[in-house]
Amino acid sequence: MAKSDLDNANPTVLSVSQLPSRNLAKGHERKGPDSKYDHILFPKQWWAGSSLNNDPSVWTSDEDEDDDLTLATEEPIDEQEIYDLLSTISDPEHPVTLGQIAVVRLDDIHLSASPAERLDPNTLTNVEVDLTPTVNHCSLATVIGLAVRVRLENALPPNYRIIVRMKDGSHAQDDQVNKQLGDKERVAAALENDTLKGIIEKMLETCV
Repeated sequence: MAKSDLDNANPTVLSVSQLPSRNLAKGHERKGPDSKYDHILFPKQWWAGSSLNNDPSVWTSDEDEDDDLTLATEEPIDEQEIYDLLSTISDPEHPVTLGQIAVVRLDDIHLSASPAERLDPNTLTNVEVDLTPTVNHCSLATVIGLAVRVRLENALPPNYRIIVRMKDGSHAQDDQVNKQLGDKERVAAALENDTLKGIIEKMLETCV
């Protein structure tokens, strides 16, 4: 594809070290040029540095230790894990990932059930992912949305209900794109198209 044919020939690209990770989510401070956009990528949480973290009452008693050890062996799927699944998907136009061009953002991933409820395979959990195209006229928005949906459907348990959409105001035709992504029959029909299936498979090759 010629550069002049691209929807966005020069998107802003983040380095891999700038992307949210579980270590950064725990508050490890970063320095240097790669931390320039950290205030956007990793907004400070309300509870950070509060007295709650130092309150002895939040720690379990000795009699609960065995229960805690049992629970610690199994952790619920969280927003960071969903982000890790999606951020490595390749962009269909550029040799970068959706995380690097901020099409997928940690703050735009939401899970409906509480962490404890997510451990129950009988609990229906909504996974809502709002995507932000690099330009509001992106012609590949539906393709990107389908790739995100396929990635999650292949990776998550069956009790997770996946909702993928364009973030409000991020695309000139977000209503139309969202209707396509939300219609199971249209999604299934689109994935039967060999050309489209090939594009999505190529996008998912970089996923780890």
